[in-house]
Amino acid sequence: MPTTVQYKYHPSNLSQSEPNKLKAENLRSEEMIINLGPQHPSTHGVLRLEVLMDGEIIREVVPHIGYLHRCFEKHAENLPYNQVIPFVDRLDYVAAMNCEHIYAIGVERMLGIADQIPKRVEYIRVLMAELNRIASHFIAIGTYGMDIGAFTPFFWLMKDREHIMRLLEWASGSRLLYNYMWIGGLFYDLPVGFEERCKEFLVYIKPKLKELEEILITNKIFIQRTAGVGVLPLDLAINCGVTGPVLRGSGLRFDLRKVDAYSVYPELDFEVPIGEGKMGKVGDCWDRTWVRMEEIHQSVKLVGQCLERLTSDHKRTKDFDPQALVPKKIRPKAQDFYVRGESAKGELGFFFRADGKSDIPFRCKCRSCSFVNLSVLPEISRGILIADLIAIIGTIDVVMGEVDR
Repeated sequence: MPTTVQYKYHPSNLSQSEPNKLKAENLRSEEMIINLGPQHPSTHGVLRLEVLMDGEIIREVVPHIGYLHRCFEKHAENLPYNQVIPFVDRLDYVAAMNCEHIYAIGVERMLGIADQIPKRVEYIRVLMAELNRIASHFIAIGTYGMDIGAFTPFFWLMKDREHIMRLLEWASGSRLLYNYMWIGGLFYDLPVGFEERCKEFLVYIKPKLKELEEILITNKIFIQRTAGVGVLPLDLAINCGVTGPVLRGSGLRFDLRKVDAYSVYPELDFEVPIGEGKMGKVGDCWDRTWVRMEEIHQSVKLVGQCLERLTSDHKRTKDFDPQALVPKKIRPKAQDFYVRGESAKGELGFFFRADGKSDIPFRCKCRSCSFVNLSVLPEISRGILIADLIAIIGTIDVVMGEVDR
């Protein structure tokens, strides 16, 4: 039997009205409704939270989404597979390389060419994905510090993130939305000198990460503000389907780079950090932040291994063509296919239905990790102070372009 999580405030205690709606005429005299967002910076995008308050205590939170609807799935159903990649970039726009990587792998598997992708292409893809994962976590941790009153880490991390953004722009020609990983290969090979510049970045960033831990993660004020706040029990995390650092913060060592072992990740050495309740309780806000911090260390390690292989076993050659396997016409056989991968925020998945006749997917569905992770917010926000709600939202790390799709 699954464990039932008991909360001080439960939906059954609310005035019965329309499902998932709070009506002013049904409020008790001591209750009020507060609208948080959709413009409030602490909601990390155009997210509106309808909060039922009893004084400063939250009784219920109802997220309202859809303000940034991108129509991604309908765009994908009206374009050839290869022309969908620029729209994939716009899902999690702070980790676009990760989104491209997973989408490209899915279509390649449908076409039956996944095993033919050159190793150099695969290592470049993982290199880019891990650099973008670091940049995404920099934003997550930096903005989270600012959410709870620490401005300095945000400025530090944005400055350090800029090094990564310049590397990605150098390789792809674009600063944020890359269209770099193509089905069957890459848009370009790495620029001459990229590997050396990337190694210089690794030398630069390692001591900076130690400084970040001292000024923020292990800071006494930060610990007191986040330890024991927003505890997400593991059984609730699993039942709600959350993935990524939010799930691993609750103590489950689940990472699709290990579980599904896609691309060249099985050939690389890295660990999967989990929340251990070092400063409070397992699954609290501090654990989720600490997991992201540890994942940055692991991504730095992965980037270093990719660079080592790219400069030794899979060196640049004059005749290497990263577009050699890019198909001229993408027409998978009729099938239903689902692919998933570990994006910066969790499991990003794409479902395709191909009719075998067209190079345009008959159906495309995106399983976005931010959307699923956001669903746990009402469950862990009952009975807390409104100030702690801001602390919880930041550790979920949502990107509304991916939530609304």
